[in-house]
Amino acid sequence: MNPPTLPSAVAELVIVGAGGHARVVADIARLTGHTVVGFLDEVDPGRRGTAFAGAAILGGLEQLPALTAAGVRQAVVAIGDCTARLRVAALVTEAGLQLSAMIHPRAIHSADATIGPGTVLAAGTVVNPATQIGANVIVNTAATVDHDCVIEDGVHIACGAHVAGHVHVGRGSWVGMGALVRERVRIGAHTLVGAGALVLKDLPDHVVAYGSPAKIIQHV
Repeated sequence: MNPPTLPSAVAELVIVGAGGHARVVADIARLTGHTVVGFLDEVDPGRRGTAFAGAAILGGLEQLPALTAAGVRQAVVAIGDCTARLRVAALVTEAGLQLSAMIHPRAIHSADATIGPGTVLAAGTVVNPATQIGANVIVNTAATVDHDCVIEDGVHIACGAHVAGHVHVGRGSWVGMGALVRERVRIGAHTLVGAGALVLKDLPDHVVAYGSPAKIIQHV
C-alpha cells in the first residue's frame, strides 16, 4: 500500500474510526487545540481518500507505520464497540503511537479523578472526585460518574447514563443510554446493561441485563 498523503505541516493526531463517534472525537480534538491529520477506516477500504469530518480517510491500520514515520505521535481509537476498541488500541500502541485522552471543554472532571489514555469525555459529562477512569473509555454525552468509582479499560458509559458513587464497572462493559446504576454496585467485565435500565444489584461478567429493575436476560 502507498503511504498516506499528509498535509504540508505534519498534523498532530490521527483518529482510528470513521463513523459517528469519530465525528464527535474530531470535534473535541479541534476544540482542544489538536490538529486532525486524518482518519483510519478498517471497515470499508473503498472510503480511502474520501473526505470525512473535516479531514480525509487515509486508509486502514496498515497506514500506521507511515504515519509514525511522518512524525504523527498521537492517536485516539474512536470505535463504539468496546471489544474492538480495546483490540485496535493495542495495535495502535504497538505501532508506536501514544493514545491521547479527549476531554470536551464542557466536560467536568475532578482534579483528583484519573483519566486514562485514549479515553473520551464528551460534552456535558461529569466525573466526580476519587474516581478512576481507565484507558479507552467512553463517557458519552451528558453521562455522569459519581465519586469513588472504578471504570475499567474499554467501558462505554452511554449518553445520559448515571453511575452513583462507589460503583465498579468491569473491562469492556457497556452501560446503555439513560441507565441508572445504584451506589456500590459491581458490574462485571464484558457485560451489557440495556438502555434505560435500573441496576440495583451486582451483575456478573458476560451477561446482558435490562429492565427496571435490571434482570439478566442472557449470557454472552
